[in-house]
Amino acid sequence: MLLLLNLLDDMIFASIPAVGFALVFNVPPKALKYCAILGALGHAVRTLLVHFDVPLVFATFAGASLIGFIGVHLSHRYLAHPKVFTVAAIIPMIPGVYAYKAMIAIVQIHHYGFSDTLFAQMIDYFIKTGFILGALVFGLALPGFLFYRQKPVI
Repeated sequence: MLLLLNLLDDMIFASIPAVGFALVFNVPPKALKYCAILGALGHAVRTLLVHFDVPLVFATFAGASLIGFIGVHLSHRYLAHPKVFTVAAIIPMIPGVYAYKAMIAIVQIHHYGFSDTLFAQMIDYFIKTGFILGALVFGLALPGFLFYRQKPVI
C-alpha cells in the first residue's frame, strides 16, 4: 500500500514539470493533459523499477521508451508530431541532481585544490549524468527507429 501511495505521489509531482515545460514549448492546450500523463507514467515506471532493484540507467531507459512508444501512438491518433507529447514528458527524468553535484565538485576542486576523493566524486557524477541522459535519448528515439524505418527490421 505504501508503494502505491509513493507511486501516486511520484506521478503527481512528475506531471507538474511536464506540463510546465509543455507550456514553455508552446504545446497546444489539448495536448497538455497527455504531456502530464506521459510524464507521470514514465517517471512512475522508472521509480517502480528502481524500487525493484533495477539500475537507474536501465529504469530510465524503460521509462523513456514507454513515453516514446505512447507518444508515437498519440501522434498517429491526433495527427501531431511525437515531440509534441514526448519532449516535455521526458523533462522530469533529467538527472539534475547528479549534474549539480558534479558541478559542485568542480567548484570545490577549484576552491580547495585537487584531491583524489573530490575528483573521483566529480567523475562519478558526470558519468552517471551522461549515462542517464543517454538512456533518455535512446529510449525516446527507439520508437522512431522501429516505426519510421524505410527497410524492415529483419
